[in-house]
Amino acid sequence: MRTLNLIIVLLLLSTSGCASSQKMPDQNNSNVGQEKSDSDKPKAFSEVISEDFESDEGLFRIHQDDGKVFYEIPDSLLGEELLLVSRIAATADNIGYGGMKANTQVVRWERQDDKILLRIVSYENVADEDEPIFEAVRNSNVEPIVMAFEIESASEDSAGVVIDVSNLFLTDVPVLGLQKSRRDLYKVTKLDADRSYIKSVSSYPENIEVRHVLTYSATAPPSNSSTGAITIEMNQSMVLLPAEPMQPRYCDQRVGYFSVRMTDYGLDAQKAKEVCYVTRWRLEPSDTEAYDRGELVEPVKPIVYYIDPATPMKWRPYLKQGVEDWNIAFENAGFKNAIIAKDPPSKEEDPEFSPEDVRYSVIRYFSSNIQNAFGPHVHDPRSGEILESDIGWYHNVMNLLRNWFFVQTSASNPDSRGVEFSDEVMGELIRFVSAHEVGHTIGLPHNWGSSYAYPVDSLRSPMFTSTHGTAPSIMDYARFNYVAQPEDGVTSFYPAIGEYDLWSIKWGYSTISSAADADSERQILNDWVKERAGNPEYFYGRQSGARIDPRSQSEDLGNDAVLASTYGLANLKRIIPELRTWTDRPGEDYSELDELYGQVVTQWGRYLAHVGRNIGGVYENYKTYDQDGLVYDVVPEAIQKQSMQWLHENGFNVPYWLMEGDVLDRIQHAGALDRIRRTQVSTLDVILEPSRLARLIEADVRFGDEVYGAQEMLQELRRGIWMELRNEDSIHAVRRNLQNGYLDRMKYLMSEDASG
Repeated sequence: MRTLNLIIVLLLLSTSGCASSQKMPDQNNSNVGQEKSDSDKPKAFSEVISEDFESDEGLFRIHQDDGKVFYEIPDSLLGEELLLVSRIAATADNIGYGGMKANTQVVRWERQDDKILLRIVSYENVADEDEPIFEAVRNSNVEPIVMAFEIESASEDSAGVVIDVSNLFLTDVPVLGLQKSRRDLYKVTKLDADRSYIKSVSSYPENIEVRHVLTYSATAPPSNSSTGAITIEMNQSMVLLPAEPMQPRYCDQRVGYFSVRMTDYGLDAQKAKEVCYVTRWRLEPSDTEAYDRGELVEPVKPIVYYIDPATPMKWRPYLKQGVEDWNIAFENAGFKNAIIAKDPPSKEEDPEFSPEDVRYSVIRYFSSNIQNAFGPHVHDPRSGEILESDIGWYHNVMNLLRNWFFVQTSASNPDSRGVEFSDEVMGELIRFVSAHEVGHTIGLPHNWGSSYAYPVDSLRSPMFTSTHGTAPSIMDYARFNYVAQPEDGVTSFYPAIGEYDLWSIKWGYSTISSAADADSERQILNDWVKERAGNPEYFYGRQSGARIDPRSQSEDLGNDAVLASTYGLANLKRIIPELRTWTDRPGEDYSELDELYGQVVTQWGRYLAHVGRNIGGVYENYKTYDQDGLVYDVVPEAIQKQSMQWLHENGFNVPYWLMEGDVLDRIQHAGALDRIRRTQVSTLDVILEPSRLARLIEADVRFGDEVYGAQEMLQELRRGIWMELRNEDSIHAVRRNLQNGYLDRMKYLMSEDASG
């Protein structure tokens, strides 16, 4: 109990506050109050924009000549809000990748006497402008000025102003250039204007696109260090926000969506109330009457994704299939042909097409050894409307897919036995990841709890898996079917868009014609959620760093972590003896054998963590007042005790099956014990997380013998870790490593660091 008391004392949280200040303008400027000289006054249009300038019509008229750029801003757009999206267009090695988003801001052009100001607009605190409190909100949220521009002349028709914006793109404006974190990392000292220039400017009906090259002096550049410089090419998209914001849809914790939040002081509430809107595309039925009759109709404006011209031809069909796989979900919301994938247009088809242009949503293909893909989106902060998205696709994600598919299915799946898969197999894996990332771009976060809906033994059924995949949502990190055993005859190992995905799109994208506004549709949406509350296929388990709810984990399958991990471990033990045969490549070294052996060890560690998180776990079931049952419920004692026993048998004992000499003697002279130690100690750290211990201690205090408490858990863990002392057995080196790891963890828990 002395140990537990110390742990209680150390489980403290610290908070810190921050303050910011703004430099006030110099009030002692000697020129204040003096009249402008004739040379400072706006000139005639023809004196500023000569016949030598190239002009382009669009959102603004733009004029270019000899490296200078002028914007001709209509008076009608002064005060209007625009979205400024900064992207890296081209970059030096190790500084991101072309197409990556760097920053997004809402901005406004505003006239102040004879200057035009570019201001950053925030939507963190809002109020309706007709409400008395609006003035107080505005006075408490002064919009910072990015840059001020002298008015050079009136526009040719006198319905606007002309300003020289060259310095916006040639001087060091943080919101348009290298991010602060990278400046600090590379020790950037200044922007070198002599080595920076504007490459191109184009104006379109709703947006302006600028590409400019910036060169920074740096003492620690990530590549070409002898130059002492970093050169990047940026693309700035300035797009007019919709004149009429989309009708928002309020968030619901029981249905997963990305969101935008703000404090609305204009509400009739007795506190500062935060509102939360989901992010989604504006899909409106082209025929409202047919839609209301229940007929499938096309949207007025479908969601369109273009494939990056840099994408290898053979993978394009699979990326496009991953996009259009979502049409089945949109049909559940009443729309057909709602989402479309297209090859990039040729110069003849669309001479203006550019992947950086904010008008186009593109699956960007990065030549990178990073093993990943990501799916962000750009949205209107006023309503949550998604305006555009660029999926980031790294070339080397294929290696990640190879590793996952091999270690999770090769025991039962001949198609995954090998260093390289057929194009058809890899193509289907690409299709899976494409669909997952598209899910993010249409508003859906990870649903880590989805896979818990399926009984583990269902994943051994060929019929069930061919119909339902591995989870009801492709937004889970369910991956591939590691549960199926060789004798089961399962042939479908992939996740697919499932029942939860269909439901979440229905909830987020259905047009509710009977509801006049967001408030009036809330009850209808709430009723939809309650109708499905008892069905585990519609469960949303949020992604959480703390992983409090053991149902909501990454890389797991089924509703029983112990049983699923038992099946998975049996398959890993089948793979190890075949590993050298399945990776055989005449004339090649053993690097692939080394990598895939490491992947087997990693997968074993995943199974241990899945089971370990049952201990101290709490089920999290979000509810509203009109629903029965608890929101938080401690994992049953029997499951926690079973999990501890399983870990002692399958995690903390000596894993002789991983010490296969036929493999180890070909990939390393030493190091097997260290790999095992890292995996076992990592599992110990999961069980002995301070927050997990805090939950166990609280369960002890609140429920006593009804639950698996901290004292019982620590006693069982200690007995298993030190069982050789009780049995007077010799201690294997693997076990000594584990015991040392246990002591290190206990030492950490007694330190001040654990209290954070």
